[in-house]
Amino acid sequence: MIHVLRVVHDTMVDGPGLRTSIYCAGCPHACLGCHNPQSWAFGQGERMTTETLMDEILTDSFADVTFTGGDPMAQAAGFLDLAKVIREQTHKTIWCYTGFTFEDLLQNSTQRALLEKLDVLVDGRFIASQKDEDLLFRGSRNQRLIDVKRSLSTQKVVLWKADSAMAI
Repeated sequence: MIHVLRVVHDTMVDGPGLRTSIYCAGCPHACLGCHNPQSWAFGQGERMTTETLMDEILTDSFADVTFTGGDPMAQAAGFLDLAKVIREQTHKTIWCYTGFTFEDLLQNSTQRALLEKLDVLVDGRFIASQKDEDLLFRGSRNQRLIDVKRSLSTQKVVLWKADSAMAI
């Protein structure tokens, strides 16, 4: 089960192309200047099953998937279950936004397991003093677009590049 605030279909702001974005409830970071502070409280929204969320995801046969929030890594077990089913039933790419860093996620077994199912991780807290509206798919300069599969295989952070979108 995942506490979900909303599911947005056909969005183009949470990764390349059209995406189905799942906005979850709960974020431990409470970043000053966050564009979604209504997502901070844990337990709000609707508790949704993997099956219900898959029904939502499958209504957009052409759209990829983004986990966002809130912070999906704060509900890593639920998102891990969902990511496993997405991998089993589709060829969709999965992006995830989190305030945690890639390095921190490697230290938690459930978060790492979820990380292993992702294509791209947008990591790091939003820092208002580093806000840059010209950045691609992120809000502040400290945040990274990480190619997860390459990073895990090389054991060092490899940044995702827009021209590598077809390679994922």
